[in-house]
Amino acid sequence: MAEQPVAQEQQELSDQPEQPTGTAEEPAPAPVANSTVPSRRSLLGWGGAGLALGAAAAGGAVAVARSADSPAPAAESGAAVAFHGAHQAGIATPVQDRLHFAAFDVKTDDRAEFVQLLNDWTKAADRMTAGRTVGEGAYGGLAEAPPDDTGEALGLKPSRLTLTIGFGPSLFDRFELREQRPEALLDLPKFPGDNLDKARSDGDLCIQACADDPQVAVHAIRNLARIGFGKVAIRWSQLGFGKTSSTTPEEQTPRNLMGFKDGTRNIAGTDTAELAKHVWVSDSDGPAWMAGGSYLVARRIRMNIETWDRTSLQEQEDIFGRDKGEGAPVGKAKERDEPFLKAMLPDAHVRLAHPDTNNGAKILRRGYSFTDGTDGLGRLEAGLFFLAYQRDVRKGFIPVQQSLARADALNEYIQHVGSAIFAIPPGVRDKDDWWGRALFSGKA
Repeated sequence: MAEQPVAQEQQELSDQPEQPTGTAEEPAPAPVANSTVPSRRSLLGWGGAGLALGAAAAGGAVAVARSADSPAPAAESGAAVAFHGAHQAGIATPVQDRLHFAAFDVKTDDRAEFVQLLNDWTKAADRMTAGRTVGEGAYGGLAEAPPDDTGEALGLKPSRLTLTIGFGPSLFDRFELREQRPEALLDLPKFPGDNLDKARSDGDLCIQACADDPQVAVHAIRNLARIGFGKVAIRWSQLGFGKTSSTTPEEQTPRNLMGFKDGTRNIAGTDTAELAKHVWVSDSDGPAWMAGGSYLVARRIRMNIETWDRTSLQEQEDIFGRDKGEGAPVGKAKERDEPFLKAMLPDAHVRLAHPDTNNGAKILRRGYSFTDGTDGLGRLEAGLFFLAYQRDVRKGFIPVQQSLARADALNEYIQHVGSAIFAIPPGVRDKDDWWGRALFSGKA
């Protein structure tokens, strides 16, 4: 999916000292403002079930004191992205190189227990994104209890880790939340050509972990799942590499596994007007708890790589409506030249995906490539893990995907095999806030 509109975020130190995370040459990082730490570790640990969470140790990294509204430049790959802000980080934030995405099923029917989990997750996410350990770390604690940190990220920098939570439609069948379900959080229709695997679709919750180091991203999901043991369980997950779209248009546009530049027209993370128009839920959209949030559509798109690789260059370029080298639209010289849609074939991907074809619909994309071994027939299990944020899926993803599913020439080479939709609540504003507070407490 090459065109954006297509298929297109007080320090209270423990009274027990933390274990050092750096070396004499590479000291531990300065903390991000407003992060929180428990006053001391109990034997039961975070979440009250003997399961606790550790964070990446960030030797030598300097935390970036920015809000999620003003993300760190993409070049600051070792830095920390601030956790607090009006919007969750990981949406308009400059896109990192790696992804670990996980959808969870909720296993508890106890509302208070689930709310406590959201509080625990928030504290843990704040710590991890700042590159700090949670609790007493991977060693040095009570020998009779499991360590607070799984340890695989010790010594690593924060790597611009962002953690973004979302709530799926099925969550609203629990905890007396039915009246709080947004109208925009609808069950996605079945599109022509869909071949969805239920085992890789849906979920009560999702966590999107993006970072420049894959081990940092995996560590974050692993430890959140560890804290949630007995209350939630991972339903499915996806690793991603090689971002296929960018929120920083001043940088080089990334390429997908088909070799084409992807996301040329993506919404820039610094374009506040476009973000307000197309990405962030407004006070007038409803419900009140979603103001400042967004809606996420996740689609696992399998690419028929071997068939594509035997297709002529001319046909590949006709299918996309752009040349493969520069990424220029048909009849133009430069990638960012305005496309002349009528010069493209009627079934060209760019033509069908363009806002002018879809009543101005735009979405913000954060997709990643994936390869998951082979399919047992000697073919790569590879493709695009498509992530799109928008203010309303009824005006964003759905009309664009309907247009593409009906006529896109690219459909011969791809198939949608996994699907999910989530309501992304607004950001955590300060140390007293937590993921989903407005939903569960009725306080916006």
